[in-house]
Amino acid sequence: MKLTNDNAFIDTNILVYCYDANPSLKKERATELTKNIPSLFISTQVVQELACVMSRKYNTKWNVVLQTIEELKKDFSIAVNSINTIVKACSISDKYKFSFYDSLIVAAALECNCKILYSEDLQHKQIIENSLTVINPFAL
Repeated sequence: MKLTNDNAFIDTNILVYCYDANPSLKKERATELTKNIPSLFISTQVVQELACVMSRKYNTKWNVVLQTIEELKKDFSIAVNSINTIVKACSISDKYKFSFYDSLIVAAALECNCKILYSEDLQHKQIIENSLTVINPFAL
């Protein structure tokens, strides 16, 4: 998989694979992404969604979830979703017909000047707003 030196944004679904207890090709690729791209961004939404998945799906204890959040703070630049992010997400949702929450991820990535959004939820290689390319790392 070719990695980038550009600003890149990681969607929640990619991070979920990193914390999955079961070994898999998806976990391997997701971990490779998060360890080898120098300028990675996530948003507060991604942190919230990961905490929810860990606690509900994986029954992870809260002290471990908090430890994971501390790791995220060290490993990623974290964008705080503002009212402007939400307004941009509404516009993106209307224009591209994405769900609101996918649009919120896209809006945050655009605000961070990311060139790549790693996600398996959106169309692989789609270009958004002439500046953000969606890459599904599992489609490669």
